[in-house]
Amino acid sequence: MANVSVAAEWQLVYNRYYRKPELYQMRWKHIDLSRNKVACAPFGGPIAVIRDDSKIVQLYAESALRKLRIFNSAGVLISETVWKNPGGRLIGMSWSEDQTLICVVQDGTVYRYNIHAELIEPNASMGKECFEENVVECVFWGNGVVCVTEANRYFCMADFATMKVCELARPEVEELPHCVAVIEPKYTMTGSVEVLIGTDAGILMLDEDGVQKVDDTLSQKMAVSPNGNFVACFTHDGRLVVNNTNFSSPVIDESCESALPPEQIAWCGMDSVLLYWNDMLVMVAPQAEPVQYFYDEPLVLIPECDGVRILSNSSMEFLQRVPASTEQIFAIGSTSPAALLYDALDHFDRRSAKADENLRLIRASLPKAVEACIDAAGHEFDISRQRTLLRAASYGQAFCSNFQRDRIQEMCKTLRVLNAARDPEIGIPLSIQQYKSLTASVLIGRLINANCHLLALRISEYLGMNQEVVIMHWACSKITASLAIPDVTLLEILLDKLKLCKGISYAAVAAHADKSGRRKLAAMLVEHEPRSSKQVPLLLSIGEEDTALVKATESGDTDLVYLVIFHIWQKRPALEFFGMIQTRPLACDLFTVYARCYKHEFLKDFFLSTGQLQEVAFLLWKESWELGKNPMASNGSALHGPRIKRIEKAHSLFSETKEHTFESKAAEEHAKLLRIQHELEVSTKQAIFVDSSISDTIRTCIVLGNHRAAMKVKTEFKVSEKRWYWLKVFALATKRDWDALERFSKEKRPPIGYRPFVEACVDADEKGEALKYIPKLVDPRERAEAYARIGMAKEAADAASQAKDGELLGRLKLTFAQNAAASSIFDTLRDRLSFQGVS
Repeated sequence: MANVSVAAEWQLVYNRYYRKPELYQMRWKHIDLSRNKVACAPFGGPIAVIRDDSKIVQLYAESALRKLRIFNSAGVLISETVWKNPGGRLIGMSWSEDQTLICVVQDGTVYRYNIHAELIEPNASMGKECFEENVVECVFWGNGVVCVTEANRYFCMADFATMKVCELARPEVEELPHCVAVIEPKYTMTGSVEVLIGTDAGILMLDEDGVQKVDDTLSQKMAVSPNGNFVACFTHDGRLVVNNTNFSSPVIDESCESALPPEQIAWCGMDSVLLYWNDMLVMVAPQAEPVQYFYDEPLVLIPECDGVRILSNSSMEFLQRVPASTEQIFAIGSTSPAALLYDALDHFDRRSAKADENLRLIRASLPKAVEACIDAAGHEFDISRQRTLLRAASYGQAFCSNFQRDRIQEMCKTLRVLNAARDPEIGIPLSIQQYKSLTASVLIGRLINANCHLLALRISEYLGMNQEVVIMHWACSKITASLAIPDVTLLEILLDKLKLCKGISYAAVAAHADKSGRRKLAAMLVEHEPRSSKQVPLLLSIGEEDTALVKATESGDTDLVYLVIFHIWQKRPALEFFGMIQTRPLACDLFTVYARCYKHEFLKDFFLSTGQLQEVAFLLWKESWELGKNPMASNGSALHGPRIKRIEKAHSLFSETKEHTFESKAAEEHAKLLRIQHELEVSTKQAIFVDSSISDTIRTCIVLGNHRAAMKVKTEFKVSEKRWYWLKVFALATKRDWDALERFSKEKRPPIGYRPFVEACVDADEKGEALKYIPKLVDPRERAEAYARIGMAKEAADAASQAKDGELLGRLKLTFAQNAAASSIFDTLRDRLSFQGVS
């Protein structure tokens, strides 16, 4: 009998059954759909209602001000607001994929509202042309809209996220179209919007590139199928023609009773098309007689992926094709395994032996029967019927050894979620197919946006999903709605819930509190944020620079410390900034490293404020060297003056500290040397002195023949006699002034001996000059080595024999290894020394 009562509600259309269960009795009052513009979101979404200003209607006890009201699918009021938007008559409204209400007015302005009837800024516009020509019609799809102007021009906003508008090709017809339909970009070959318009010349297809005629049918109403493959057209002679989008092969060509175009046309899944006139709803399907449903109140058809929701003043119904599993079980006279299993449960409950008989009949097909019962339970809206079907599946599963044990559990989970969402107070009547298309995460997001946080949290917890998004949104909403609650009390309420989710971002909640004008609450919340990378930037944004610097230094993250340093640097006076970083070594060191490279003057102010005079001196000294690298610092450039002043200032600062006596003296002498070198460059007009050493300066002066200047440098810097002789010897050799070198050697006995004279001559490859000084060498070893360097073997051997050094003789032999005669001389002398007992 149960099967009969269920199937009695079905309607047979050719070989398919359709059913129309009632989802809700609408809870709203005094809402007449015929007097209002209505926008219903798919997937059981909200319903927006506003009085139609294109109609003359009688006002009862209501205000003359138009109100935009938003209800859930059960007619429970979610929010409302007074419509005060300029721009002329409201042409159309629809819900986007993210449940934003899009409203297009006559001048082309696009207004957006969230589910709480709050206007989302900024508004958008369909363009100057729409403003001047007025919008007369608009057709929406998932996330876009096409507007038609009085001049028969077509403008498309393909994505509400970007709000970019483009004009489509203009048809060569003056009259406005009888109907407009849109093929979504995801279903077109070009990936852009294609618009079908019904005109007196037939059906035209528009896109950005051009216009083409696709069919001669004179269409008055059109609807594109959910998959974009078919177009349903109601013609001028009262026929419904369903064709593919190429208009090459009609699927349906059915005459209707009325030649008047229907008020609405919609697809019921992919199997049939619905036509609605004033009091009649007609369903047309291939190879079947039209089915008529009569209503005494206005309707709104809401296409879904698996059927059509039918909204009236008093109820919400869902017209869909009966699922195959449900048909197997409840069809009148069905003897399928699933039907017998369902019947077996009934006999089992009545303690009848017929239950065992049914199970024996379907033993081989029992797994399929169990699966069918589970699937049918998922498609049911009636909770008691869901329970009975699941009990039947569980009963059959007990006799199956190879059936997946978790299938029933999974379906139970899904149905519990769906039943919770279908509750009239929530009002989201999703079918299981819609739920699978929408996904659980999107459902939770929609519950959050509707402020159904408790249900969203319980579903997240039940399905093992991340609860952070739910708790975060709840916390932000709580802050916004709790202006009268003190910060400390509200903090306790928030922390009690936030601690439920590990790793939740306290910083994000604190940022919302700051944005809501509760800076003290934000500061208290951010103290609980464990991640410095999120904590520190927020502390800076709410003006807690001191705390931010402490947290950044404690984290040890140099990037965060630099972030705080630069922020405070820009916001605070210099002395206050110096005081903040001085007590924190890490911040102080990082600031110093950065400022040494880019901000010398600011760093000098910092060192002066902290009494680090020697650091200022070092900076000045470094600056002087940097000036020296300037290409302009040549030929007596004016840059030498600032360089010397900096070094002198560094000397002055060094002299004020006892620990830097050496640096003070070095700076003083450096300044003196630079001044002399500057004068030399001016007098010689050669940029070869500055930044050279004292030794190089003396050597260069001698090479240039300026002996007086060389003596002055020697005297000024107290150069020792030995160093002076070394420098002058090699400078004269470089100059190849051998006469001057000889005279210099005879002035007095050189304090460095004559060896440097010999080396200078040998290095200059002047062996003859070297012979003048070799005999003057006192040490016979040095004399022997000097003779060897100029290739005089015999003289080297004589000198070596005087030294009586066998090792020296061995080295000299190696020097003359290529000269056999010389080698024999050294061998003879070595043997003689060995005979005399000298090693």
